[in-house]
Amino acid sequence: MSHLLNQLFQNPKPVIAMVHFPPLPGTPLYDEAKGVEGILESVARDVRVLLEGGVDGLLFCNEGDRPYALQADFEAIAVMTRVITETAPKDRPFGVDFLWDAKAPIAIAAATGAAFVREVFTGVYESDMGLWNTNPAAMLRYRRAIGASHVRVFYNITPEFASPIGQRSVGQVARSAVVSSLADAILVSGPMAGAEPDLSILREVKAAVGDQVPVLLNTGAKASNIRQFLSVADGVIVGSSLKVDGYTWNPVDPARVREFVEIVQDVRKSA
Repeated sequence: MSHLLNQLFQNPKPVIAMVHFPPLPGTPLYDEAKGVEGILESVARDVRVLLEGGVDGLLFCNEGDRPYALQADFEAIAVMTRVITETAPKDRPFGVDFLWDAKAPIAIAAATGAAFVREVFTGVYESDMGLWNTNPAAMLRYRRAIGASHVRVFYNITPEFASPIGQRSVGQVARSAVVSSLADAILVSGPMAGAEPDLSILREVKAAVGDQVPVLLNTGAKASNIRQFLSVADGVIVGSSLKVDGYTWNPVDPARVREFVEIVQDVRKSA
């Protein structure tokens, strides 16, 4: 179960911290006055704070691009690739996420040396973005075609801002994603960024996939609840609670990062 995480990270129960991009060019909230250099400065600052705080890895994401699109634009991919190339750590693994185009992060990962991608690869959803259909076969074939088979795929099976169409349980979805759609890791999210899932859902997913692949908490991790979630999850992706005032769109808060990492380190000692 932990073999993949052992390959990627130095520590058990790894903390993967989100690096949220400000709005990219062409999106409604893009700051034309600051431009691409402003994006680079913001990302570089958050990367530095997170690495100094002791996180085990990073996940770059276009969080500021509200409302999210189901197909990435060329300029978004270009800017993300440039900024990640200039800011990515040399001593820790990092990943890429694009909300919500599963092909884009694979391409960016291949160009930047990312170790993994996070996406919604499976299922059909009624969502804020409209009807949302996925195609894992096409995405994994694309990964193979561009020579990026080494890039691991983390499947978010309970995406934010969306409800699944169908009657399968979350446990059934998780097991199917591993067996049929070749997920390298399963992620469990709450209903939106910064919102925690019910712990019982995490337990159901963990029971369904067993030791086949790791299961990570994907949203809602906080200093106040991470001990409980890591009693089930194999690791955590955390973003909003590490920001100033715990607000998704604020800069990363060094004190919050240190507090969170210290708690996880204590959990590891007793694991």
